[in-house]
Amino acid sequence: MKIRDLDEDGFLEILLKGLPTGRNLIVGPGDDCAVVKAPGGRELLLLKTDCVVEGIHYLPDDDPARVGRKAINRAISDIAAMGGEPHYALVTIFSPPEVPVAYWKALYEGLGAAAERHSIGVVGGETTRAPMKAVSVSLVGKVESQRLLLRSTGKPTDRLFVTGTLGGSLAGKHLDFEPRLAESRWLGAHGHARAMMDLSDGLASDLPRLAAASQCGFVIDSTAIPRNPRRTLHQALTDGEDYELLFATPPRLVDRLRRGWENAFPKLRLTEIGHLCEPGSSFSSMPRGFDHFFSLPANSSP
Repeated sequence: MKIRDLDEDGFLEILLKGLPTGRNLIVGPGDDCAVVKAPGGRELLLLKTDCVVEGIHYLPDDDPARVGRKAINRAISDIAAMGGEPHYALVTIFSPPEVPVAYWKALYEGLGAAAERHSIGVVGGETTRAPMKAVSVSLVGKVESQRLLLRSTGKPTDRLFVTGTLGGSLAGKHLDFEPRLAESRWLGAHGHARAMMDLSDGLASDLPRLAAASQCGFVIDSTAIPRNPRRTLHQALTDGEDYELLFATPPRLVDRLRRGWENAFPKLRLTEIGHLCEPGSSFSSMPRGFDHFFSLPANSSP
């Protein structure tokens, strides 16, 4: 069996099976972050690591400052998906030795500006020689126990919402997006979301993950999917790297959610796209979103 014979979730299932999880773990692999009980307090620790690789997540000619911003914002988006706040980052860079120091300096300036915007301390990391450029960011955050949002807590009849608009990430949004931290904190504070995740691999991949984690099916209204200008429905479902929030809300809270959102975030679109349902009733023609390993040709390298 080769990696290309599996999808990303199947590959991870094989790798993670039987690994020790340590003490005080609340949520392990399978959600946007790991969740660990913090000693002596009501807050929970959120742990996340993510990477961007040249040729996969960005192009060689992309502005390094924008690449650095994307590298940390991806991890921040996962902290937001859990309803939390990020606090400390560790950064590892992988570089061929011939890359100019100025490139990495510019990348760190972009990364540092994004960290400062969200009050994150960059407290260490590592450098290593590699055949291509890549950046890995690990984040430690926290969330109050009563505000923790998971993928696995949705219920049948919950209504599904997404923030912003979807599709066309390669036009630049994937480098310049803003993590929905304020919005996620608001949702957690007001109890409007029952389950949540961020959209990194595309709605077509991520919505089935949330539904499966919640042991639900789902139904969506394809005409309601909010699209960026000049983007097709297929692009909105599959392009990925939107970094918007997808969340499930109990029906009794929908009217209150809509009113509160309009007051709190009048410039950010919020769209109802469907609902969770009993297992086995899912929208049957959903295309596949982005997957690092699925259907790679034999001569490709991920």
